[in-house]
Amino acid sequence: QVLLVESGGGSVQAGGSLRLSCAASGWTFNSNCMAWFRQVPGKEREGVAAIYTGGGNTNHADSVKGRFTISQDNAKNTVYLQLSSLKPEDTAMYYCAAGDTQAGSWCYLDDYNYWGQGTQVTVSS
Repeated sequence: QVLLVESGGGSVQAGGSLRLSCAASGWTFNSNCMAWFRQVPGKEREGVAAIYTGGGNTNHADSVKGRFTISQDNAKNTVYLQLSSLKPEDTAMYYCAAGDTQAGSWCYLDDYNYWGQGTQVTVSS
């Protein structure tokens, strides 16, 4: 059974930083994809960043490029999302996801099998 547990969310002021963590169990970082998504109530879920666990290739949404960074620690079976220069519009529930259906070494921001429960990020102006 795959279990993804997010942590690290919280409330910060605009311009601040947070680091989200996603600890995976029942899932091996072995040439598959891990990603972060976010969702605001009433809006569609948005892909934020993805990483190919086999080699570390990353894919960041245009809305977060230069501000957010996804990374992994294979020894800890954990993926991180560093959030910097936060804006009020970054306020959302952030979800970790895992997938093994994408071919190749590039992970797209869709098609994920497993999801965590989410961690809330709130940015005040």
